[in-house]
Amino acid sequence: MNKYIAVLKDKRRGSLDGALLNAHVEHLKEVKKNGRLYLCGPFEDNDGAMQILLANTYEEAKAILLSDPFIKNKYYQNYDLFTLIEANDDNNYLLEDTQTKGNIKE
Repeated sequence: MNKYIAVLKDKRRGSLDGALLNAHVEHLKEVKKNGRLYLCGPFEDNDGAMQILLANTYEEAKAILLSDPFIKNKYYQNYDLFTLIEANDDNNYLLEDTQTKGNIKE
């Protein structure tokens, strides 16, 4: 399964009601229960948030994100969704990856 980073942006501060907050939390709990949420939380600047989603495809990750009540109800008015190429011990932190090699100055 791949990891996708969703960055939620342009929060409508001061417009959050309890029902929307509860719907968002229930959504997160359901996504977590289904093994599709790795990590989530707001940024300290109080303008954005992040979700790390686990999915087989970009389209699947986007569908999960779009089903979030915070996105559906435009509490966060915009988002970016990125596919993460995870660097770790198992892949030697991508030293041999074609993307990494393509960025090396010759």
